[in-house]
Amino acid sequence: MTKALVTGATGFLGQHVCMRLKELGWEVAGTARNHAAGAQLEAQGIRFIQADLRDKESVAEACAGRDAVFHCGALSSPWGQYREFHAVNVEGTGHVAEGCLKHGVRRLIHISTPSIYFDGRRDRMGVKEDAPLPSRPVNAYAATKLQAEQVVQQAFREGLAGLILRPRAIFGPGDTALLPRLMRANDSSGIPFFRDGNVILDLTYVDNVVDAMLLGWQAPEEALGQAYNITNGEPARLKEVLEELFAMLGTPLRTKALPYPAVYGAAALLEWSHRLLPVLGEPTFTRYSVSVLARSQTLDIARARERLGYAPQVSLHEGLLRFAEWWKEKGG
Repeated sequence: MTKALVTGATGFLGQHVCMRLKELGWEVAGTARNHAAGAQLEAQGIRFIQADLRDKESVAEACAGRDAVFHCGALSSPWGQYREFHAVNVEGTGHVAEGCLKHGVRRLIHISTPSIYFDGRRDRMGVKEDAPLPSRPVNAYAATKLQAEQVVQQAFREGLAGLILRPRAIFGPGDTALLPRLMRANDSSGIPFFRDGNVILDLTYVDNVVDAMLLGWQAPEEALGQAYNITNGEPARLKEVLEELFAMLGTPLRTKALPYPAVYGAAALLEWSHRLLPVLGEPTFTRYSVSVLARSQTLDIARARERLGYAPQVSLHEGLLRFAEWWKEKGG
């Protein structure tokens, strides 16, 4: 029986990976810090290991005896202390890679982010994996996830078979961040619209990401040691996606037209004040969150198609429908 370890197993993507592997007959163990959430995994037949990515020894121990490690764990937020992002995303990934090398793990599938491409200043269409990166990462998350990729690449040079996936805007049943944030904005003052909502973006249905991860496990040797963009391959206008989603939900779409330069400036001022007074916590919005809604960015997934055999199975329309049905079933 093939044995897998999933880090970040209580997160959105991690839970979906765990359940798919279990359905396929794998022996699955998942790590995370939250014991209560881990108990829910255990109830579904997934062995839970309470481990913090910052704890080198516990991470290495969790890697022992595993054929594959799917590294989904990360600190993902538009705001926070750089040292915290570095400890989890860079040092934590180092602990995972070291554990894999120490215990002879056959393959590491590392989940990164296309946020490393984003500079917030211009539209970028059809971005390829080897496209020039911004001179300065857009935030601490992007900066440390890029460094984490470099850690994985170094481990590959040291003999660890693995690859990197950069899935864009993951959504689906169980999502508590991407679409629900927009829905909460719709319920309050309306979803901020820049450029009349004509921003073009990529989304990725969660099961398609899991498919890509399994393809990474099966990938031929010549496909290893590289990074791959993962999306649904269906670039769409933000306005059209939201119109379709809210029609499925049976809820009126409420938008709020805003001037990008003024809002971006306000976000910069807000960030400055929150850094000056950390007691204020996370700002209501940041330059990154504003720019994501105002700048078009799509990814080229040709490399994943050609070298991994990736072909999105769940369309954007079907994915939105599945999410809407799940949302209504759980009562919003």
